[in-house]
Amino acid sequence: MHRKALFLDRDGVVNIDKGYVYQITAFEFVAGIFDICRYFQEQGYLLIIVTNQSGIARKLYTEADYAQLTEWMVQQFKAAGITINKVYHCPDHPDFTKPSQWRKPNPGMLLEAAKAFELNLTESVLIGDKPSDLEAAKRAGIKKAFLTKTNEPLDLTTILTQLQNTSKW
Repeated sequence: MHRKALFLDRDGVVNIDKGYVYQITAFEFVAGIFDICRYFQEQGYLLIIVTNQSGIARKLYTEADYAQLTEWMVQQFKAAGITINKVYHCPDHPDFTKPSQWRKPNPGMLLEAAKAFELNLTESVLIGDKPSDLEAAKRAGIKKAFLTKTNEPLDLTTILTQLQNTSKW
C-alpha cells in the first residue's frame, strides 16, 4: 500500500459553490484547481474527488443529472492533461434519506477509495473547504489536510507551505 492520493472536495474547491450545482452551464472551476491537480499528479498522487451531494436526497436533481455533470467535469480535466482517477459521492442526507458512513464528516468515501486503490492514507492529502472535510480526513487517518476558503482561488505555494507545516492530528 504505497500509493497515495490527493482527495478533493468538489463544491467550493473544484468548482464555485453556487448551491446544488448540477448543470454544466452553472459549473465554474475554481481558479488554480488545474495547477494543483497537475502538480500532485506529477508527484505520483492519484486524484480522487469526494463529494456530499445531498441535492439528490432533497430531490433537487437526479443521480442521472449528477452523473452527466461528473462525466463532463472529468472530461474537462482530461482535456487539460489531468486524470481524475475516481469521483465518489454521497447522495444521502439524514434529514431526507438515511444516515450514511459515506457522508462527510464520516470517512466512508475515503476508506472505500483506500481499499479500491490500495492507498496509504497517511501519505495522502485532502483539500476541503468545510470542517466536515477535515474531520473525515482525520477519521480516515489522513495526516495532511488543507482547509481552503469556499470558492477562493487555490494557490499551490500556499497549500504546499501549509501542508509542510501540518502537524499530526
